[in-house]
Amino acid sequence: MSQDSNVNIVLKVEGLSTVFCTEDGPIKAVDNVTFLLEKGKVLGIVGESGCGKTVTSLSILKLLPNNAIIDSGKIFFNDMNLTDLNQEDMRLIRGNKIALIPQDPLTSLNPVYTVGDQIREVIELHQNIYDDKANKRAIEVLSQVKIPNPERILTNYPHELSGGMRQRVIIAMALSCKPRLLIADEPTTALDVTVQAQILDLIRYIQKDEGMSLLLITHDLGVIAEMCQDVIVMYAGQVVEYADVLNIYKDPLHPYTIGLLKSLPTQDKTRLEQIEGQPPSIGSLPSGCYFEPRCIKRMPECKTVSPELISMSDGRKVSCHLYK
Repeated sequence: MSQDSNVNIVLKVEGLSTVFCTEDGPIKAVDNVTFLLEKGKVLGIVGESGCGKTVTSLSILKLLPNNAIIDSGKIFFNDMNLTDLNQEDMRLIRGNKIALIPQDPLTSLNPVYTVGDQIREVIELHQNIYDDKANKRAIEVLSQVKIPNPERILTNYPHELSGGMRQRVIIAMALSCKPRLLIADEPTTALDVTVQAQILDLIRYIQKDEGMSLLLITHDLGVIAEMCQDVIVMYAGQVVEYADVLNIYKDPLHPYTIGLLKSLPTQDKTRLEQIEGQPPSIGSLPSGCYFEPRCIKRMPECKTVSPELISMSDGRKVSCHLYK
């Protein structure tokens, strides 16, 4: 795992808290999240739906809905504090130095513009390349993501392409300006299993080939094992465990991480285990440890005292009273 003193840190998130303003009052969707991402490395964020993974990524990009704000914390990209930048300055970074692969490629592409129009727009906006040169770059990135006959695909509309092809187009758009940080938010959710494997192989190959840093958001621990060096486990907006992938799989510490791993299908299992209960609503979180109502190792203090994220001797971090 990375250390603060490492000069190769490309992304540094410190104490990030993001709040949604609702009719029932403020709701904290991301609660004091801290992590580091090194240049050329892959960091995974894993957890159940609603745990704050996507909101964390949107906070980094400052693409939050109108009713959400970064309540506290800092986000550094290289040595630049993104939390201090206005939207105009962020537009120069988004799509250029930091790119996003969103969950659903169909809703992320404009249905009334061709693939070529949309890729060229990104290139023209950030690279000041126009006309034939922009078209040539668009063909290059479509070829890079293994799309056959890219000249023809440029003339297609999104609805004329399969789900896998649309996702490759989204990846091509993200790569068109050669970003240093790529954020992939559930990049294979809407795809069938075979296409999922192809897209993950493609992202992994391009990430290594370009030397990019990758923040991979997923609910799939199998994808984490295949793609990442370090992993953050989130629950109810908080980081509950943060470690390198080998330690997470070999010796998980937090009861939630243990439960997630036990629910994974393996060849020697006759039935899958499950974590009892449901994740809490962020609008009505329990006091103390948020995982306490579902935890098989809960103690009396877990019900009233919120655990801190503490560092272990091997460098990993865990938020649990078992390790005080």
